[in-house]
Amino acid sequence: MSDKHITTHLVRDTAGRTAFQEHSEGLFLTSSFAFGSAEEAAEQFARPMAEYVYSRFSNPNIKTLNKRVATLESAEMALSTASGMSALLSVVMGVCKAGDSILCGGNVFGATVQLLSNTVRKFGVRVDYVFGGIDDWRQAMRPETTLLIVETPSNPMIEITDLAALADIAHQNDALLAVDNCFCPWGQRPLAWGCDLVIHSATKYLDGQGRVLGGAIAGSEKLLGERIYPFLRSGGPAISPFSAWTISRGMETLGLRMRAHCESALTLASWLETQPQVTRVLYTGLPSHPAQTLALQQQNGLGGGVITLQIKGGRDETWRFINALSCFSITANFGDVKSTVTHPASTTHSRAPEYARLRMGLTENWVRLSIGLEYVEDLREGLAQGLAAI
Repeated sequence: MSDKHITTHLVRDTAGRTAFQEHSEGLFLTSSFAFGSAEEAAEQFARPMAEYVYSRFSNPNIKTLNKRVATLESAEMALSTASGMSALLSVVMGVCKAGDSILCGGNVFGATVQLLSNTVRKFGVRVDYVFGGIDDWRQAMRPETTLLIVETPSNPMIEITDLAALADIAHQNDALLAVDNCFCPWGQRPLAWGCDLVIHSATKYLDGQGRVLGGAIAGSEKLLGERIYPFLRSGGPAISPFSAWTISRGMETLGLRMRAHCESALTLASWLETQPQVTRVLYTGLPSHPAQTLALQQQNGLGGGVITLQIKGGRDETWRFINALSCFSITANFGDVKSTVTHPASTTHSRAPEYARLRMGLTENWVRLSIGLEYVEDLREGLAQGLAAI
């Protein structure tokens, strides 16, 4: 099936059928695998990447998920983890050592800042944050910088980074570039722009229904196999077979869902821009977005399913808007078939340093909307209900 479209691969690629010839892939809830002989066991344990030994690092359901993520990102290889944060940790632990330096975008997800600042620094790795454009990244590079981490579009301020330009900066300095690709996983393929690693919170759009936690990393076979897989195997940030199986099922409909998410998000973002209670709307599909051309180029014409809007007023008005919405669940997750809303300053980014929130412009009157698959007119009515409460 090597000549088939990516959509076909995500539907049909599996680890293979068992003797029962099941049409839907089986669920392999087993902690370990038996061997036919002592010799076979010894041979498997001696391999750098054993096929089926222990479900901490090898399982048919995990193999299927890895295969589909690699296909999605046009990558040589992919690995799965227990969550998006454990995927990021696996990258850092596999790539960096004491004395190295990490450059991270200052506009990343709040938990990323917490992990890097409060945990990774304990291992003797320097972490610096970059606020600004490509020139700021170039100036922040150090001789010991080994890893750059960027999130584009960023969460929640929808900032766009030029991936090809940043990859050039990384490679000119013998560093690697890792991209958090949560916001637009169908249209954007960072490896095609020269990036080295792609990180996913598979909890979001890859599963698509808010059911399980999962993470994934895609990249070259050499990089993942030699530097990241050893930590994954021994460190144990393992995804469960059930979660891997569930996310694989979600990926079968990823293309259809993302197109629908994006279509509804564009409709609602355009409407929100006309509402007097809204000061500003951030959405890459809108001409008003300062980096629309670059965003749509990198995202294959898709604006994504997340809208961030600024309410006219402060926290009180913003919370009244959130509390009055219908058809939106108040929760920090996004990428679900159900539309969600969150107040980043008091939830997802509440633990980020105040200076970081101010540098990215995240004040108390910003709201992040994840547009689901409900009927778009019902979502518009729900938003109108929220705006009327301000």
